[in-house]
Amino acid sequence: MATYLEFERPIAEMTAKIEELSLMGDDAKVNIADEVERLNAKRDALVKRTYDNASRSEVAQLSRHPDRPNLLDYIPLIFDDFQELHGDRAFADDAAIVGGVAKFRDHSVMIVGHQKGKLTSEKIKRNFGMAKPEGYRKALRLFKLAERFDMPVLTFIDTAGAWPGIDAEERGQSEAIARNLLVLAKLKVPVIATVIGEGGSGGALAIGVGDRLYMQKFATYAVISPEGCAAILWHDRKYAPQAAEALKPTAVDMQNFGLIDGIIDEPKEGAHRNLEKAADLMGDTLYKSLAALLKIPQDTLLQQREKRLRDLGEFKSS
Repeated sequence: MATYLEFERPIAEMTAKIEELSLMGDDAKVNIADEVERLNAKRDALVKRTYDNASRSEVAQLSRHPDRPNLLDYIPLIFDDFQELHGDRAFADDAAIVGGVAKFRDHSVMIVGHQKGKLTSEKIKRNFGMAKPEGYRKALRLFKLAERFDMPVLTFIDTAGAWPGIDAEERGQSEAIARNLLVLAKLKVPVIATVIGEGGSGGALAIGVGDRLYMQKFATYAVISPEGCAAILWHDRKYAPQAAEALKPTAVDMQNFGLIDGIIDEPKEGAHRNLEKAADLMGDTLYKSLAALLKIPQDTLLQQREKRLRDLGEFKSS
């Protein structure tokens, strides 16, 4: 059963009506094809209007939609021969970070990304995609392994943020994130990061530094969730829509700010309604970007990466 958010309810009601009419037609052996076709056209117009005019708060809800694909949903559709690698070789294996080697069309690549999980048991196992220091140190180990074997790195961001618990702080959460930023900035292989859902704070940034940064159309990237921002500023989560407008976390906002290199389109109702199409769109974008980066000499690649990172952000003095 598909899950619909509150603002998607009119689409759900129209879909149910079409399905009901179709079943009635089958039962009564009455040709109602014309009416179903009319309703389908009406539904298509409703879908376009709903998603084209989605508010920032609604896009934030889509970025963490219960049915939205996770990294492990995309891997078998985009990559071949994925071999997952585990552990940071220091403390533990953090299931919130998934990584390993794979074949991407005609290239061997290293994949690293967050994994939130779908079922409650898996979400608990993976800590809802919020990594601890051992998760980021696992990612660091894989980055260095990719550099040793000259494999490009593809990272996939989908987290509310790094785990803020006392256990993570005791094991050096901030140091683990900072070290990843340092290593990624100097890594001698191409690095492409993609936000596939929720990009939250340092937890996202820890695997998000590279030569290119893309976002799916209904993904978000911000220092905090709208709900978290509302709880801090207004002491009430009901102000999340106002917080979302202030945060400007959508892919369009990020592109307007010059913080990302492109937006990966999604199927008309979002990646959660057509996984295969979403995977095709993402795979094509990443392959074109990777092919271009692989043509750049290593020294030039590192120089361009440094310039890209130093050029991020703008300020005005008065």
